[in-house]
Amino acid sequence: MPDATVHGECDPAFAAVQDAFAANFAAGLELGASLCVEVDGRSVIDVWGGWLDADHGRPWERDSITCVFSCTKGLAAIALLLLVDRGAVDLDAPVARYWPEFAAAGKDALPVRYLLTHEAGLSAIGKPMAFGSLSDWDAMVTALAEQSPWWEPGTGHGYHGVTFGHLVGEVVRRVDGRTIGTFLHDEITAPLGVDCFLGLPATEEARTATMVLAPIVGPTFFSRWGPDSLGPKSFGNPPDCNDPAHTNSRAFRAAEIPAANAHANARALARVYAALGAGKILSPELVAEAGRTHVDGPDLVMEQPTRFGLGFEITLPEADFSFGPGARTFGHNGSGGSLGCVDPDAGIAFGYAMNRMLWTDRRDDPRWPPIFDALYSSL
Repeated sequence: MPDATVHGECDPAFAAVQDAFAANFAAGLELGASLCVEVDGRSVIDVWGGWLDADHGRPWERDSITCVFSCTKGLAAIALLLLVDRGAVDLDAPVARYWPEFAAAGKDALPVRYLLTHEAGLSAIGKPMAFGSLSDWDAMVTALAEQSPWWEPGTGHGYHGVTFGHLVGEVVRRVDGRTIGTFLHDEITAPLGVDCFLGLPATEEARTATMVLAPIVGPTFFSRWGPDSLGPKSFGNPPDCNDPAHTNSRAFRAAEIPAANAHANARALARVYAALGAGKILSPELVAEAGRTHVDGPDLVMEQPTRFGLGFEITLPEADFSFGPGARTFGHNGSGGSLGCVDPDAGIAFGYAMNRMLWTDRRDDPRWPPIFDALYSSL
């Protein structure tokens, strides 16, 4: 049986949550992982276990970090929304007001809001991009500025799985002057005292987990796509977009890819969402606006229902995408299983980060439900 030893701190009232986390290791579903939950601003569980690599050469420690993939989108959304809160960005102003080159290809009136709600029609780059382009900021934002929308903006939504971060991040950079990675560090993660890096320094490599894709059994959510659909166009260009092995390279880790490559742990995700839910990062009014449903229904890229707020995924249990029983829970998951979210009604902030990536035919992850079940039963 895999090593199910779990380390950390747990309020005895939430022991069942730690047991559910440990059970995922015992069932062979984990390599290494961390889990952190705050309830009403109080940490009730902060645990970790397993290994940073497939060879079991480096144990997962308290300060270990891992790539949390699209959980990064939630962080990027918070960065842009902070500028909205400060009056530096107007959600309903054209993107081109802040990024003039973006006006090309008929996008002169496209509002900032559509970048966050996945309504911009820019989920894919049409021209072939060289391997490594995902780590080349200038190449990505130039291509996106030149790109014409794949559908009329505002008439539908489709998950901008690869391009979201560069679209949002370039607005942040044009308005503030700092890159989004620097902005996140200076304005959000450093003040909160959490381990979260967008653009991983070489000094942090030793405590960073190696991502390992679990053997794929049966179809995955990628299998639903035909060769001419927007799915493969959106996730296959540049070719390094969906290459798990490449995510362990220094080039990938060092880059700022605000759709996909923040390196953090569960504690960082939970504390960010706890601070967000408590109105400590954004005004309570903007938090409520960001977390409400803005688009809901058929997704033109994923070819299944999705539901988004302003940059955040909203729980959608009827479409195999549940963040627990809270009807208004919002946040963002990451490829293979990571998750950061907040339930504003229950006062729960949740962080989960792991390095064994599970790709199935569902968008959620089989390791989440027993943890959520135990969590809400413990309240």
